Amino acid sequence: MKKIKYYYNTHTLRYEKLVTPLRVKFLRFFGFMSALLVSSAIIIYLYNRFIPKPTQLENNKKYELLRENYLQLNGKVKTLQDQMGSLEKRDNEVYRSIFEANPLPDSARAKLIEKTKELDKVNVMRDDVIGKDLAAQLNNLDARITYQYTSYSSIEKLIKNQGAKLSSIPAIQPVSNKQLNRIASGFGMRIDPVYGTPKMHKGLDFTAPQGTPIYATGDGTISVAGYSEGGYGNHVEINHGYGYETLYGHMVKIKVRQGQKVARGEVIGWVGSTGKSTGPHCHYEVHINGNPVDPVYFFYNDLNAEQYDQLLKLAAMGSAKSFD
Repeated sequence: MKKIKYYYNTHTLRYEKLVTPLRVKFLRFFGFMSALLVSSAIIIYLYNRFIPKPTQLENNKKYELLRENYLQLNGKVKTLQDQMGSLEKRDNEVYRSIFEANPLPDSARAKLIEKTKELDKVNVMRDDVIGKDLAAQLNNLDARITYQYTSYSSIEKLIKNQGAKLSSIPAIQPVSNKQLNRIASGFGMRIDPVYGTPKMHKGLDFTAPQGTPIYATGDGTISVAGYSEGGYGNHVEINHGYGYETLYGHMVKIKVRQGQKVARGEVIGWVGSTGKSTGPHCHYEVHINGNPVDPVYFFYNDLNAEQYDQLLKLAAMGSAKSFD
């Protein structure tokens, strides 16, 4: 049952029935709807602003994942760029300089890219596809750089080994011989000074006053240092590695000991006339893989071309008799 309202009319001094005009009803209805719409808009805004939707939550997770992947890839790109810069620097400043080649200009290293085609390719690709493609390219570049580093490491080892080999190969005369007048007997068949019979002379005889320093002709390890009853007297043998060995005979005194490492030019003893010898001299031999070779071909480090040619002639013209 509808509730009827009354009001007291001061003019008629009676209670009269309250009748609401249509205009007032319309205004009240409009105000109510306006308030409802405003409230709804505020609620919807607050909901969208502070309460994320499930799809938005999923998108946020994807974004964070993409952002993390991007940061990782960006860091990897920076690392690879630094590594590539290091390789290019080593290539220009080390390896190419070894062969006296001009460094490669940066423009020659940079590969031209068809930008239009690349942009068209990117435009039709989704974000996840772009990420996978970029990751694949980075992994490929990383593998290439790793392989290049391995190649360079092997080259460095070869260079180091080559340097050690060059330092080890006999390359100087065992005694000071600036005037080229100390070779008394060369390599080959010679008359034995004691028995007077032809005998293979396996080295060179350097005449020098007793006490003249004898030098190691290459880096190596002393394999023998002592007296020999076989004719060499006080002698030293050096194992230079790479198949090379040298022998120094008839010393008056030995300075080194077995197992000691020596460098080219280091004094290992002094000239004498011990063992089967007819006078102070240094008997010097060079062996390659156990076979004696003419030592005269291993004096290229302390002689110029003219001196070396003169020494070859002197060795060939040496006395028919050896000193040991």
